[in-house]
Amino acid sequence: MFDLDSWREIFQSINKNKLRAVLSGFTVAFAILLFTLLFGIVSGLKNTFAEAFVDDAANSMFVRVWKTSKPYKGLQSGRSIQLKNKDYDYVEEKYNNKIQYLTARIYKNVSISYKSKQDSYNLRAVHPDHQFLEKTNIIDGRYINELDLQQASKVIVIGRLVKEDLFGERPALGKQVNVNGISYKVIGVFTDDGGDNEERLTYMPVTTAQKLYGNNDYISQINIGYDPKLDLNQAIAFGNQLERDLREKLDIHPDDQSALSVRNMAEANKGVNQFMIALYFIVIFVGSGTLIAGIIGISNIMIFSIKERTKEFGIRKALGAKPSSIIAMVVKESLLITALAGYLGLLLGTYILNQIGDSLEEYFIKNPGVDTGIVVGATITLVIAGLIAGYLPAKKAAQIKPIVALRAD
Repeated sequence: MFDLDSWREIFQSINKNKLRAVLSGFTVAFAILLFTLLFGIVSGLKNTFAEAFVDDAANSMFVRVWKTSKPYKGLQSGRSIQLKNKDYDYVEEKYNNKIQYLTARIYKNVSISYKSKQDSYNLRAVHPDHQFLEKTNIIDGRYINELDLQQASKVIVIGRLVKEDLFGERPALGKQVNVNGISYKVIGVFTDDGGDNEERLTYMPVTTAQKLYGNNDYISQINIGYDPKLDLNQAIAFGNQLERDLREKLDIHPDDQSALSVRNMAEANKGVNQFMIALYFIVIFVGSGTLIAGIIGISNIMIFSIKERTKEFGIRKALGAKPSSIIAMVVKESLLITALAGYLGLLLGTYILNQIGDSLEEYFIKNPGVDTGIVVGATITLVIAGLIAGYLPAKKAAQIKPIVALRAD
């Protein structure tokens, strides 16, 4: 395999037949290039979907209410539906075996000040489980806990950018901030993968907000993290059952989509999975067609090449060359051309994806890339095809008697 004279002959053969070598290499390189681009674009779409859901847990459900648009049970349309603590307790008790995390939400817009610094921020009053549903990453201090809920403590957790606005480089933990005229202790600072908007939020116990801002038991939303052991179909069935039960409990018409909604991430994940599977099948079909075309191209070129070199093989045999050495030379040449061309196709495809990656974001394709293993596998397939395409006709040609080979046209 590493016989220097043998490889020197191979390079001389390639140099004498540049057009044949270029055509063989182009067939392989183009097939790998197209394969790389197709899978890179699909990967970019997958990244876009993943980023769209990065801010919330994959097993989340969101229950929200508005006004009715249909009369029901003698009640008129246009009624404002209000979720309360008893609705939260109902969900917790009835579906306890299907729930991993559960939290209420109350939305407020508040003014927060510290010394001379002041600004407006969105406040969410929540339960402790909210940290895991929102994927909140605590970088200093802690999150809200059950004791805070029980005591309706005046504590607050602030986002990284809120901390920078009010405290700059100084520590915020343990400091007292003024929230709409009421003093709260900062117990934690967090980051969020959702970006800057999420890091300008603040959190406090839901019981504190209910006591100090309205003296009621109202909640704006119920967020659920269903048991991750449920598959997507089971999670969707759970969400549908939850919606039916809440409609009945809140006297909402079964078909009134304006009054209540349960947004289930399982439905979105299932839709994305189905779309990506269909897309991968299309890409595999097109990519396989490209590889087959490449294999046919290599085979035809190698067959023609060997037929063209029949006289050369006859001379080699007349000078004492063994059939195995002729076959080995052809196979090595085929291996060298397909391997180098495949690598060049991979490099070019990766380079193109890197160059056009940013411009594809407007088409919902983010950070397009390709799994190296897939492309290497495709390249190996073409290399093997090239070896077979070279071996079979070379074996046949090597078995021809020298006198017959020398007479070949």
